[in-house]
Amino acid sequence: MAGELHPVIDTRGRGMRDMRISVTDRCNFRCVYCMPKEVFGRDFAFMDRAEILTFEEITRLARIGVAHGVRKIRLTGGEPLLRKGLEALVAELAALRTPTGESIDIALTTNGSALAVKAQALYDAGLKRVTVSLDSLDDATFRAMNDVNFPVAKVLHGIEVAQQVGLGPIKINVVVKRGLNEQDIVPLAQHFHGTGFVVRFIEFMDVGTTNGWRMDDVVPSAEVVERINAVLPIEPVPSEYVGEVAARWRYVDGGGEIGVISSVTAPFCGTCTRVRISTEGKLYTCLFADHGHDLRGLMRGGATDAELEAAMASIWRARDDRYSEIRSSLTEQLRRSGHHVEMSYIGG
Repeated sequence: MAGELHPVIDTRGRGMRDMRISVTDRCNFRCVYCMPKEVFGRDFAFMDRAEILTFEEITRLARIGVAHGVRKIRLTGGEPLLRKGLEALVAELAALRTPTGESIDIALTTNGSALAVKAQALYDAGLKRVTVSLDSLDDATFRAMNDVNFPVAKVLHGIEVAQQVGLGPIKINVVVKRGLNEQDIVPLAQHFHGTGFVVRFIEFMDVGTTNGWRMDDVVPSAEVVERINAVLPIEPVPSEYVGEVAARWRYVDGGGEIGVISSVTAPFCGTCTRVRISTEGKLYTCLFADHGHDLRGLMRGGATDAELEAAMASIWRARDDRYSEIRSSLTEQLRRSGHHVEMSYIGG
């Protein structure tokens, strides 16, 4: 039985602790750093319903992941709230237990557009935490970045509703791109200072081959920290657990904390514990991977739980990924190949 398995370790001593599951490749935003409209336009062919994992299949893989050491599951997309009946999946995942009987931390990343409507049902189903993408408080900038003219006020309302129903602590993710929204770094920090929300500033990453990534567009985390510190003094805080990707900083005046994710300038591959399941059921051992392992094919081909357990364990034990540490020599090669997996299929 899956519950009797033991944690698996990869070639660099990293356990399988965090599972990210993309429940849909669709999104109602066309953010310039993820799903640019010129690529994901009106005629773009998204996956048919039969291609994506069912809730039963997702839960089956999650159950095996938990037996192998997973303690946190995050639902992503695309935009996960576009998946019909998502609260039913949340309830199934919330019922999972570790081999020692502990519950699993269930979280979700969303653009916030439907959060005001969905928050209560998700909380009632067992969702514990939510992370909301919010790249600017300036309405014009926000509309330009999501590229579908969606107003920032509706996302802010969704965040308020999520807090009211009990989801938390709520984190705010900000992807910072040079020349687009670096002027919003300090206003975002000031807006959420003292509120209990944790704002995390993320360096613009070279995920996929469609977002036009250039190193010149990256605003280093060191610059983010410097800008905020000049207005609201901050000091570093130790990580909460091994594998935490965000470097934590707290306000000296006690007004909470921020995080910076330095995926480009300060790689954290050495402690990465994330396994990723794409929309169509492929297992990826790295956000920047150029290929995945087809678990959907195994399941629909009649694989037993024991066979799935062995497959997942074998893939993880062979894992040697450290893309961010060797990015300079691989980035252009991967982009020319056209095989670099897209964010919309694997989640952030």
